[in-house]
Amino acid sequence: MKIAIFNGSPRKQNTSAMVQAFCEGAMAAGHEVEEYKVGNMKIAGCLGCEYCHTKGEGVCIQKDDLEKIMPAYKEADMIVFASPIYYFTMTAQMEAAIQRVYCIGKPAKAKKAALLLSSGSPGVYDAAIAQFKGYMAYAQIENVGIITANGDENKSEAKMNEIKEFAKSL
Repeated sequence: MKIAIFNGSPRKQNTSAMVQAFCEGAMAAGHEVEEYKVGNMKIAGCLGCEYCHTKGEGVCIQKDDLEKIMPAYKEADMIVFASPIYYFTMTAQMEAAIQRVYCIGKPAKAKKAALLLSSGSPGVYDAAIAQFKGYMAYAQIENVGIITANGDENKSEAKMNEIKEFAKSL
């Protein structure tokens, strides 16, 4: 299975450890995994201009780093979103990357998706989880799991093993 991981962290932090654990588990199970560090990319938010659906034939009018990740959105069998929670939602960089998929409507091949969220505090995940679930329902992609980590869990061996085992089971 071809897995695309979109990491919304703009710097190396706890989400990166979660992504690394996921990659290790998925690759151990024989999956092809590619990480895209959208947190470090320049991706503007959707303009809602409808160019993509009128003249653009599914291509966004904006020319930025979305062009680097769009092939992965289109070709992956599974999509994983990974983001720290700064203020009750995924990072702005991740939000932009998700919103801009509007130009294609939904990934053509993806049948599965997962969400990895890290934070410094418990109980801050509801908005990000609701957005993820809503998008997966719209795109008709199976939500195969959501893993959260906060505080000391972010670097705990037990949590990293949980993530690895989850990825191996896919």
